[in-house]
Amino acid sequence: MQRSFVTGSGKMNKIRAGVVGAGYLGRFHAQKYAEIDAAELVGVVDIDRGRAEDVARLACTTPYTDYEELFGKVDAVSVVTPTETHCEIGLAFLSKGIDVLIEKPMAVTTAEAEALIKEAEDKGAVLQVGHLERFNPAVVALEGKLTNPMFIESHRLSPFPNRATDVDVVLDVMIHDIDIILNLVDSEVESVDAVGVPIISNKVDIANARMRFKNGCVANVTASRVSKESLRRTRIFQPDAYIAIDYAAQCISISRLVRGGDTPYPAINEERLEIERRDSLKDEIRSFLECSVTRTPPLVTGRDGKRALEVAARIQAATKSSLEALRGSAKVDTTAGIKDVSV
Repeated sequence: MQRSFVTGSGKMNKIRAGVVGAGYLGRFHAQKYAEIDAAELVGVVDIDRGRAEDVARLACTTPYTDYEELFGKVDAVSVVTPTETHCEIGLAFLSKGIDVLIEKPMAVTTAEAEALIKEAEDKGAVLQVGHLERFNPAVVALEGKLTNPMFIESHRLSPFPNRATDVDVVLDVMIHDIDIILNLVDSEVESVDAVGVPIISNKVDIANARMRFKNGCVANVTASRVSKESLRRTRIFQPDAYIAIDYAAQCISISRLVRGGDTPYPAINEERLEIERRDSLKDEIRSFLECSVTRTPPLVTGRDGKRALEVAARIQAATKSSLEALRGSAKVDTTAGIKDVSV
């Protein structure tokens, strides 16, 4: 394995990278690897040869139709395939000591997630989960701003995606906010209530979940892929401030109570943080490559991915129960999208 930026002669060595999956998101992964100087994009894999050739042509690399053709040729890969294939493909690369950036959700079941984590640990390989919003500049700018969040409200709404939807809205969309919230609240989830409805697909397309943490914090999360407009925002309430995050605009505003002045009434002072807009996906991949070189844990570990998956499974179970409760009054497929509710 190369995994070093500089050789003994002072010449830069590039990390040999590959992308498995040339669909909607895989195309962007390939593009970013091709743009990063520290990486050599060895190839793009897809079972659809035409799609692999199209993306490989754009990224100036080699197309493949079998991921095993990358064995011995790469140090690190992105796995950007349907969720049900993540475990098989991830394990294949990890078993050979190849570092893996696996898209969210990292697996279909928590058992699969644990298998990926164990294989990475046994082989000393880096396993990073693609929770992209962790690299959003607005989320990064939260560092040092949070004290004791007591209420969190998140909305992630979008039109029905022009791509494959092999999972329900909880694993497809809501899991972004689940991961962010679990990273912000220093406590375990005590209880989960949720409702969800399939509207366009045969899986739940809109869902609302209420998570109560052991420290008293409550998070209310809404995710939809059947909205007319796009919205990706989170509001965080803590004793000294109200923080609003707009993921799309990559901005944060902090409102604080100010007492004194000309009136006996308190006022609200709003501060908008200046944040440099960045390419979150490129930053995510750069971070992954740096971990591959330095052999340090990634920002979003396999354990983080599994924890988000566990909570998502509890939300799925709650949406399933709510649908079953409606069985007598509405013709709803109550089993749609539920593949694992074990934690």
